Amino acid sequence: MSARDLISGEVDVDSQEEDESFDEETGEVRRKTNGANGVNGHLDDSSEEEDDDDDEEAAAAVRKDFIVEDDEEPEERERRRRERKKRRREEREEEEAGLDEEDLDLIGEANPDFERRAPSEPKLKRLKRGHKEDRNGHRSKGIDDIFDSEEEDENDFRNQRQSHRVDPRHLQDDLDDFIEEDYDDRDGAPDDDDADIARPMGRTYTGIKDAAGLDEAALEDMKEAFGEGDEYDWALEKQDQEEEREQGVLDAEDPEAIAKGLELKDVFEPSQLAEKLLTDEDNEIRAADVPERYQLARAPYKDVVLTSDQFKEEGIWVSDLLWPRKNIKPTLKEPFRKAVAKILEFMVSDEYEVPFIFQHRKDYLIHQERVPLASDPTDPGASDFVPAKLLDQEDLWRIFDLDLKFRALIDKRNALSETYKKLRDIVDFHDEVFETMLPAAITMEELQDVQDYLHFQHASKMADLAALNASSAVNGTHRRPGSGRALFDRIRSSNVYRLVRAFGITADDFAQNALKEGRRRYTEDPASHPEDLADDESIMDPPEFSTGAQCLKAAKAMFAEEIALSPKMRKVMRASFYKDSVIDCFRTEKGLRRIDEHHPYYGFKYLRNQQLLEFTHQPDLFLRMIRAEEEGLIEIKVRMQNEESFKKRLYTEIESDNYSEIAEAWNRERREVLDMALLKLDKMMARGLKENLKNICEDQVAKRCREEFGRRLDQAPYKPKGMVLGTVPRVLAISNGAGSLGRDAICWAWVEENGRVLENGKFTDFFLGDPDRGQEDSADVKAFIRLVERRTPDVIGVSGFSADSRKLYKLLDDIIERKDLRGPTYEDDDNNDRSDRLDLVIVNDEVARLYQTSERAQLEHPGFAPLTRYCVGLAKYLQSPIKEYAALGNDVTSIVLDPAQAYVPREKISKNFETAMVDFVNLIGVEINDALSDPYTANLLPYVCGLGLRKAQQLMKVIHLNGGHVINRAEFVGDADQQRLGAVGGRVWANCASFLYIDYDSSEPEADFLDNTRIHPEDYELARKMAADALELDEEDIDAEVNESGISAVVRRLIREDQQYKVDDLILEEYAEQLETKNNLRKRATLETIRAEVQNPYEELRNNFALLSSEEIFTMFTGETRETLYEGMVVPISIKKVGEDYIEARMDCGIEGTIPAIDISDQPDVAPRQLYQQFQTVQAKVRHINRKTLTATFVMRENEVRNPVKHNYDRGLRDWDEDQERADKESMKEKNDVSGRTQRVVKHPLFKPFNSAQAQEFLGSQARGDVVIRPSSKGIDHLAVTWKVSDNIYQHIDVLELDKSNQFSSGSTLTIGGKFKYSDLDELIVNYVKAMAKKVDEMMLHEKYQTGTKAETERWLSTYTEANPKRSVYAFCIDPKHPGYFFLCFKAGQHAQLQSWPVKVVPQAFELQRNMYPDMRALCNGFKLLFTNMQNGKRPGR
Repeated sequence: MSARDLISGEVDVDSQEEDESFDEETGEVRRKTNGANGVNGHLDDSSEEEDDDDDEEAAAAVRKDFIVEDDEEPEERERRRRERKKRRREEREEEEAGLDEEDLDLIGEANPDFERRAPSEPKLKRLKRGHKEDRNGHRSKGIDDIFDSEEEDENDFRNQRQSHRVDPRHLQDDLDDFIEEDYDDRDGAPDDDDADIARPMGRTYTGIKDAAGLDEAALEDMKEAFGEGDEYDWALEKQDQEEEREQGVLDAEDPEAIAKGLELKDVFEPSQLAEKLLTDEDNEIRAADVPERYQLARAPYKDVVLTSDQFKEEGIWVSDLLWPRKNIKPTLKEPFRKAVAKILEFMVSDEYEVPFIFQHRKDYLIHQERVPLASDPTDPGASDFVPAKLLDQEDLWRIFDLDLKFRALIDKRNALSETYKKLRDIVDFHDEVFETMLPAAITMEELQDVQDYLHFQHASKMADLAALNASSAVNGTHRRPGSGRALFDRIRSSNVYRLVRAFGITADDFAQNALKEGRRRYTEDPASHPEDLADDESIMDPPEFSTGAQCLKAAKAMFAEEIALSPKMRKVMRASFYKDSVIDCFRTEKGLRRIDEHHPYYGFKYLRNQQLLEFTHQPDLFLRMIRAEEEGLIEIKVRMQNEESFKKRLYTEIESDNYSEIAEAWNRERREVLDMALLKLDKMMARGLKENLKNICEDQVAKRCREEFGRRLDQAPYKPKGMVLGTVPRVLAISNGAGSLGRDAICWAWVEENGRVLENGKFTDFFLGDPDRGQEDSADVKAFIRLVERRTPDVIGVSGFSADSRKLYKLLDDIIERKDLRGPTYEDDDNNDRSDRLDLVIVNDEVARLYQTSERAQLEHPGFAPLTRYCVGLAKYLQSPIKEYAALGNDVTSIVLDPAQAYVPREKISKNFETAMVDFVNLIGVEINDALSDPYTANLLPYVCGLGLRKAQQLMKVIHLNGGHVINRAEFVGDADQQRLGAVGGRVWANCASFLYIDYDSSEPEADFLDNTRIHPEDYELARKMAADALELDEEDIDAEVNESGISAVVRRLIREDQQYKVDDLILEEYAEQLETKNNLRKRATLETIRAEVQNPYEELRNNFALLSSEEIFTMFTGETRETLYEGMVVPISIKKVGEDYIEARMDCGIEGTIPAIDISDQPDVAPRQLYQQFQTVQAKVRHINRKTLTATFVMRENEVRNPVKHNYDRGLRDWDEDQERADKESMKEKNDVSGRTQRVVKHPLFKPFNSAQAQEFLGSQARGDVVIRPSSKGIDHLAVTWKVSDNIYQHIDVLELDKSNQFSSGSTLTIGGKFKYSDLDELIVNYVKAMAKKVDEMMLHEKYQTGTKAETERWLSTYTEANPKRSVYAFCIDPKHPGYFFLCFKAGQHAQLQSWPVKVVPQAFELQRNMYPDMRALCNGFKLLFTNMQNGKRPGR
């Protein structure tokens, strides 16, 4: 044992079994930590070593015959010396090249074969503020610890993260993003203890006093007697150098050391590096001075450089695509085109992002049109400028997308041009069609046409070129495979091709006639009949074409293929097809039975004659049709309305004008060839049209989602009474979740305006008393009142998962009203103190639902119940909706904002959500110093103009290295003189500068008030000029102010004297005209922005917090919409109570209602209790819905239930094939009548006339645990119950019916497997199926459950034990072959055999080795006991 082992200075903390401490401020339970004397042993006291270090450095220099001069940068020399010393010690002590524990564990996960040396002493633990007490001794390992070692180590691992300071010279170190500095949540900055811990921890000496417990006096005596102990450091360092040379270790400043050093890509999997944004590509993005979003979007086209002609072409191309969408006067088309060209210049040449252009180049989005004023006798030529808005922010994003598409277009065009050039290098030829059509192609479809033509027309040359390049892909062009190409090549090279030319017109000439371009090409007739010419020996080419019929057939096929592949002919066909096509929908045999009148696809089952324009107005309709076609339920067919007239027109363009028998014979062949070509083109066009229409509809739905998401983001924090818009409220959030009011607990959380959760709790007995009856309020109501009076919240937020949450809202409203609870006192307009009734709002919970179970919530509030975390999410949503949406990251796409959102690819939704977030984050700006301390504010940084995830990380990292605080915007680009690193480059800074603001501090000399505004630094001079004019200062006064107080002195004076209002007196129009005429700067809108920002910097421009409408509350609490639940609909209801003359019932969605006696039965003389009983599920018709109170009235009379109101589809006369619908209904009726057995009908809402395959298909899109009751193939005394265990796993349960009154009635006793008996189907479903489904959920939500297959689970176990040889591990996975069963897979160490035991799910329990366990905890403990008994030689079992 070395001295270093005795002076380790490392601290250990308690395990999971430690005592807990209660934090009085936050109410959180914290683990108590304890170490040696409760302090961190790593106190880096280097003051005593400095002198000796200097001596040591001097001695080393003398040994090398160098003289150390006092003025030779001692700080740099000292820094290098310490780094070398630290590195040598780390290299000597750690075999793993200096990687810390977290990285080594990650290596173990990534590389199971990697094993590191077991530590010989306790790991360093992250110290937390709190009580420090002595640790309990380690207890011995018992049964409960079997297979739990990995859990303990994982918890230890989470508590031992080390903080490291980052050297500015190693800013791009690959390990930076894996090593994060953890600060206390309460102040966002490291305290003294944390700062000590954050020092480098590599095996450094901690000092003798810490090891031996000596006081100061004893320590001094020891030093006098024994010295400092570093007299021989020079010898140790020399030994270190020799060891390094022997081991091949080089200095970090040596280029060879970098070349031989260990890099992250040598250790971690590429997927891990990509997840942490640490790949080489990520580092390139960080380093490049280009906006991150531009780099990512243009990555596929980074080699595309537009020429000046192509750039001009792009301006015209983009404006032509945008113009039809704009409702602008035709006279503004030219200004519109110029505006688009200018925006492209900003994006491409200047690389400005959309928010920058919209905010600081707004004048280029507006056209100032001079119009004459009303006739004025004194000034007949008077006129004024009238602005016309040409482009908005959404148009800018559209231009950005079109720029990417144009780059793709140019990339493909360049590739085709290069391919053609290479072909000509092989064989000198000239193709007029290719050379004409390639420059004219303006869409990807047209370029694809040209490519297909090139590959077909010059197939042999392409083969030669491919052989030369040893590849079938040339410069990115793809050679389309086709079995017929070889045949056409043989025809083209044979005598038969003379017969193709005999048709008298080429495919290109015919297509040009059809296009009506240029002069008409006439068709010439041969002198011979087609059959006679084909029989000519000069045409036949044996053995393949040995007869005239074969030759003629091959020639016609060749000519038809040439027409179908002609770019001009495709252009003709595409124009006519897209203009005159309609869409028909035909059900398949599968859809005939599957799509009934209640199916969501029934609205288009027999849809016919739909114009394409209709789908652009109803994009969700076409997307649902596409989904139904993918499921095999329907077939979508596209056809031309006037196909016959279109053919006849084309016939005239290919036929000859001659009148003879031979001419007529050739014309017949030509028409036949044209029909063959049109058949091919028709299929291709239909496929392309469907794909394009699908993309258009997806874009439309994505746009709708973006607009709705924008409305969510366009909300300021909930405004407290008497405060300005943008003030963050103090919130008390309360919810009953999915629980029933009066039966289940109600959770609440108190959140301060800074986002800290200071208090939380729950109410279990919450009801108002009745003074008239002498009934007091419940204890929890009194506690709630005390809470409100103590905390004085600005608002109370309520939400939940069920209709009972509406009852909670009503109860709270009654409490506030009856107890006269008031909000905080504020000062009104008359300077009088007042307080209003406490605000109570129902909060949109879409973010809170995701937050409550997220990893983020568990890390932030580990001791909170999920419902309490849900309340925290509600409160934070009230405080800042945009921050909550930003904190979701990629999970934000889980929020459903449109019914058709599920039909749109997630990537497209995510892209639209990102652009909306970028718009609003840059609208409100980000206070950069807040972002450094608040992670929720930091989540906004990636959306700042010019930044992204990588550059935002880089920005914060550099600011921390520069001191952790920003005073002015100039600091972002760095300052070499002040040794301040640059966080961003000049171009990125230009994009982001105005959107990152700094709160103005007048006491800070370097602070600039303009840095607290939306004004861009490029316009600071204009702002200062306006401030000087407002103060009426002349040039001498300005110079004096600047010389005395700096460049921002004039603005400082304006603010100091509180005279910002004077800028309103400035005439900005004249100033703007001067700037435009003299400096060619369009700054009218910019000057108005400066005027507004000087008076109210970064004013809140968002709308007020949006309260939910009754319709939105109805949907949130019930999950129903007007389309899914409407009056007249027949629904299943559960009877809650049966009275003498009424029934109270409840729907599955939570809506409750009553049925009066007159609506219960057609038999008025029969009492309701004789017909129905409590908890029975029956069918009822919805008569009325109160969407505000979430109540309804129902009708149960049989004649009403049999005649539900059918969904009213808005169809035209020709839109629906009623004949086909009628025929299908009759056909289905006949099939049922002639089927092999009587169709069983059971009066239950879950009964379906399905077989097993149909039941599985029906449940495929349903939730886990959903049930279908169906007829059984075992006879009329059996029923089958199919329920969904998991995706693609269904269990079929045989139910035997006993005590049947007749063969068609249901049995009064239902048995399953002879073990379970039930009185009716509802009891069976609840107590058998739902009970098992609950156990399946419990299993699949358990931490030991693996989602993969058994093989994948066993592979995971093997990898885990290889990485952790001394650990035992087990996991559960589903058994897909035996529904209702799971595998318990386990491995008791690295070299142990993989084993698995079956676990059966039964109602209310799990069965393992014939033992029953009520829950997962008991199952795991039971397994450990069984395994222990097995290890001891006992038989597992009872």
